[in-house]
Amino acid sequence: MKAIGIILAGGNSERRLGELTITRAASAMPVGSCYRAIDFPLSNMSSSGIQKVAVITQYNSRSLQDHLVSSKWWDFGRKQGGLFVLTPYISGDNSFWFRGTADSIYQNISFLKRSIEKYVVIASGDSVYKMNYRDIIKYHVEKGADITVVSKRFSQEEKDLTKLGIMQLDDDGRIVDFEEKPIDPQTNIASLGIYVMERTLLIDLLEKIIPDGRYDFVKDVIIRMRRTLKIYSYDFEGYWNSVGGGIMDYYHTNMDFLKKEVREEFTKNFPYIATKPKDEPPVKYNFEASASNAIIGNGSIINGQIEGSVLFRRVYVGENTKVKDSIIMENCHIGDNCVIENVIFDKGVTVSDGSVIKGEKDEPLVVKKNSKL
Repeated sequence: MKAIGIILAGGNSERRLGELTITRAASAMPVGSCYRAIDFPLSNMSSSGIQKVAVITQYNSRSLQDHLVSSKWWDFGRKQGGLFVLTPYISGDNSFWFRGTADSIYQNISFLKRSIEKYVVIASGDSVYKMNYRDIIKYHVEKGADITVVSKRFSQEEKDLTKLGIMQLDDDGRIVDFEEKPIDPQTNIASLGIYVMERTLLIDLLEKIIPDGRYDFVKDVIIRMRRTLKIYSYDFEGYWNSVGGGIMDYYHTNMDFLKKEVREEFTKNFPYIATKPKDEPPVKYNFEASASNAIIGNGSIINGQIEGSVLFRRVYVGENTKVKDSIIMENCHIGDNCVIENVIFDKGVTVSDGSVIKGEKDEPLVVKKNSKL
């Protein structure tokens, strides 16, 4: 059951992630001290035997394209298939940027038409999870489904269901109702933004809806056609989180890597999550340094105390400085005698000696790239 992959990485997340996505796409957001968000769907595609993958990008894509410049890290450096980075197709007949998720695929429909694989797996580029897409394709075939939507059951404590697509199912798992970001969710079954369908069906649907001015895959395909197509739900039970949903989603996703079971799922349990490597020396802990429940990226120099935090590459922490419950991205420099708590520092932030910078536990302070404090 051969398939091609499409990763949707072109959305504009500035209204949800603010300063963090002014210069980068949500799919390029750093995660877990060494990854980018897009590493997770890319690695899932590769480990599921999908050899041909298109990443569709649009907004703030420079850092994302830099990350994807060599496809060999995810085993896509091959003669047949490989990794394709697709952008808005501007021509004499079409001067539009992507007007929605369906339109982003339609503008690159030649990728679908030139492929020969029977199935298509569509996934978002800003979610953190490990999944075998072959299991979903097998389920899709067994059910005789037109479209299969991957879902997960969340409690209200785990997720704000009003920010997700919520589904109602019949006894056989077929979707009978779907509401995007409902005010009053009727179930706890949420779509994860991962879809399986036949390639020819996707082409047919796109060629029908786009000329009618319908550009959104969820609204104009899943919701609009839920009663005319056989659309089934596949229940996923593993870890899943999205970095693109907002500041707190991004913060909690990184903090989840401090949990042993989550961290080892991605780093020690095969198949592993691959990323573009950086050649840095190991972390250097000087005489009075300490780290408790922390992940610290290579090339960092630690003189102070790190507690409950995620630090990325080449972070310097000065003497008698405490960093607690924070996310510190690469190339940040924190001086001596500082207190840093409940913050998210973007790349290249410099903090002067003696500074006290604190956010709230439920609302971490975000400091933009290259700030000097």
